[in-house]
Amino acid sequence: MVKFLNKKTYIEKELCGTTKIFGEDYEIQVIYKKINMPELDLYNHTITIFLPNKYRRNKNTQILKLALEKMYDEIARIEIENVMEQTRIMLNGLAPENYVIKRIPNKLAKTLQNKTIVINPDIVKYNKQILKYVVLHEFCHLKYKTHSKKFWEMLEKYMPYYEEYEYIKEVA
Repeated sequence: MVKFLNKKTYIEKELCGTTKIFGEDYEIQVIYKKINMPELDLYNHTITIFLPNKYRRNKNTQILKLALEKMYDEIARIEIENVMEQTRIMLNGLAPENYVIKRIPNKLAKTLQNKTIVINPDIVKYNKQILKYVVLHEFCHLKYKTHSKKFWEMLEKYMPYYEEYEYIKEVA
């Protein structure tokens, strides 16, 4: 169903819904207007995706998915950088050789043999404590490759209530 805001702007109701950012629900609103390229605006728990009027008669599910993925990528880039730095400082300089933000199936993060941490940008759907837990978890893998007793002791030393976040099964 299309609702007209004015002669040049339309809201597409069928494509609307909700998504999560840091564990909180955000409404998705799709608006068609006279623009050349898709745009996205995040304000007051609403994500507004503006699409050019020429897209109005198409099924735009894929375009919307890509727009949301780009939004998650950008939020992840900023937030992961901050959490990585905080964790490095907390662990007295222990740090990966590199880190990469990349979608990985069925996982929020993993540590590669070359001491590179890979973090899924979809992690920003969860609350910020989950992000902090996952990053710390992967930092602990820099020192201990397996989930040994020493690994869990290190994790508990820096995050005493880590068990609260263990329900996230996607963590490596």
